[in-house]
Amino acid sequence: MTDANLTGSLWMVAAMAGFAVEDMFLKSAAATVPIGQVMIWFGLGGSLIFSALAISQGQSLFPHAVVERTMLVRNAFEIMGRLFFTLALVLTPLSSATAILQATPIVVVAGAALFFGEAVGWRRWTAILVGLSGVLVILRPGAESFAPLSLLAVLGMLGFAGRDLATRAAPKTLSGSVLGVWGFWMILIAGVGFSIWEGAALVWPTGVWLSLIGACMFGVVGYSSLTRAMRTGDVSTVTPFRYSRIFFGVCFGVLVFGEVLEPQMLLGSAIIVASGLYILARGQR
Repeated sequence: MTDANLTGSLWMVAAMAGFAVEDMFLKSAAATVPIGQVMIWFGLGGSLIFSALAISQGQSLFPHAVVERTMLVRNAFEIMGRLFFTLALVLTPLSSATAILQATPIVVVAGAALFFGEAVGWRRWTAILVGLSGVLVILRPGAESFAPLSLLAVLGMLGFAGRDLATRAAPKTLSGSVLGVWGFWMILIAGVGFSIWEGAALVWPTGVWLSLIGACMFGVVGYSSLTRAMRTGDVSTVTPFRYSRIFFGVCFGVLVFGEVLEPQMLLGSAIIVASGLYILARGQR
């Protein structure tokens, strides 16, 4: 592995660790503060940090490109992904929600073929179907142990996949900091909307400030590290390390929240990761 690929891979692992810690803090904060209000504070904090970064770099927070159709679509999918995945983090086991999220790259490849006309052969289409079957193994539809709330993670995963596809079509003039600002603004909007629907009384987050600050800081670290990872080394070498997030998610789920790992979840996770790695390798070939 070249120095650039090694550095990019380490940045990717750091990004996935940052996102996993963010998830842990959000789940902890939501045990005391209503979900919608957690999203409001999280979105507000993250947007302030990214706004400071963008302004320090001399960038406008409201360039004309942010009102183009691709950005509007991206914002809509960002709201969908953040809202439903946050609900999944709070209402379902962290380990299973993280495992289902790992199907995002698989859905992105399928979406790129359907909407962008990218060439995807029958082998990769087969791997896509196998990977999605791994999601079904985790969900276990039709079984007595099926939990309808686990579908929240599926909706969140689809939202993130749509956001990633829209990001590819978004104007290249928008920097990572500006995209980060608008991404966290969408979290804020989603939190306001869910708070209105939830109708919960306003709760001042006394006692969970550290969790909220930690979620904001590690979310920004994860986002920034991901940007660095994708700009360092070969994409085909760096991208597979995205699946390290499932390791961190499972560890936090077991050690922090006392979750019990079920065989179906482990099997489904293995299917998703193996399919994703094959799709990446086949695409590079």
